[in-house]
Amino acid sequence: MEITVHFWFNLSLLIVLLFFCLLGTGRFHAQQRYRMMFYAYFIVSLVICYLFSYKLSSSMYLDLRNIPVIIAGFYTGYAPLFCLIAVLLRAFYGFDSGFFLNIVLYAVLGISLWRLSPWFLKLSSNRRVGLASLFTLLISFLTMIFTQMMFSSKELLDVWFAYMVIPPLGAGMIVYFMELIDKNLVLQEHIVRTKRLEAVEQMGAAISHEIRNPLTTAIGFVQLLQENDAPQEKQTEYLTLIKSELESAERVIQDYLTFSKPSLVALSDIYLHDEIHHVLKILQPLANQYSVEITEKLEPVSSIHGDRQKIRQCFLNIVKNAIESMPNGGVLTIESTASPINAIVKIEDSGVGMTKQQIDRLGEPYYSTKGSRGTGLGMMVVYSIVRALRGTIKVQSKVGKGTVFLLTFPIKPES
Repeated sequence: MEITVHFWFNLSLLIVLLFFCLLGTGRFHAQQRYRMMFYAYFIVSLVICYLFSYKLSSSMYLDLRNIPVIIAGFYTGYAPLFCLIAVLLRAFYGFDSGFFLNIVLYAVLGISLWRLSPWFLKLSSNRRVGLASLFTLLISFLTMIFTQMMFSSKELLDVWFAYMVIPPLGAGMIVYFMELIDKNLVLQEHIVRTKRLEAVEQMGAAISHEIRNPLTTAIGFVQLLQENDAPQEKQTEYLTLIKSELESAERVIQDYLTFSKPSLVALSDIYLHDEIHHVLKILQPLANQYSVEITEKLEPVSSIHGDRQKIRQCFLNIVKNAIESMPNGGVLTIESTASPINAIVKIEDSGVGMTKQQIDRLGEPYYSTKGSRGTGLGMMVVYSIVRALRGTIKVQSKVGKGTVFLLTFPIKPES
């Protein structure tokens, strides 16, 4: 059973090599690179088979080279090329009768695989596995017939068992694993494509919803202006409302553009405590409406370098969300401090809070904790602006206890 054990060891090496190829498939997204990796696998497999050949006689070497040749021939369509490589590798053992027997065998094998490859690729996965095993069994049988006709050995029984069992089994296993890889890649591409389509659908739904409402209102007031002979005061009021609604639609578009391309245009030195104080003045009526008490602990900190408008938009979105998370009133605390290299802003509310799953999804495209009342554009903008300023966001929250936003921005080195 020495030859059988030797073949098992050879097959184990081929499967270990295939395992490392499996690990590498996740890194190769391009189809061309994926194919090149498996071309390399077949060639390296051929080299391994010849390096671990079993010398039956002075001119007869036994190995599993038929496995990579047959599988590569079926899948790539370049069977003559791989057969030529197999013959050239055999030449390193000498130009004896075994070498010329290999030329005849691989010439027939190369032509056969080349003709069968297009038909093989049209089969289902299970049929490919079965056909590869049966074809390898047939080639092993013919090889043993020639071997028995030309050579006599006491180990022929061991050779017959090794050739008729291990190569067909190995070919079936390797083809099965390759088909499994192919299915996983197709499934992965399908999932990525589905997620992209979902993102596009959510984007269209969110933007159309947010823009449709103000446009519908504006159209209604335009119709009133066209149909009624309203006094000048009413016309002025209608025009003011139309302008307000169109500005609302423009802000939605601007939020989306900020998320998709958070460029910093008007760069200047910014003192965060001043900008936060400005934002709180704007949102004070909203806080009064929700019965929210705002507590400021703003310490003068060193300046940061950024876009003033973007910074205000960032804090405006966070503070507005914090106020709206306290529908029954509460306390909103905003603190600003500094470390030697960073400016730190802490925004804490006593609102409804969030679960860990909700925190993990903050900043995702079109995800909102407000349900149908929100689009998620606001938090997307916040995360985009903070990234553009090379800052960080940390969120801590408990359901029913409130939420804490901790924003960190690098200060100017000369400050």
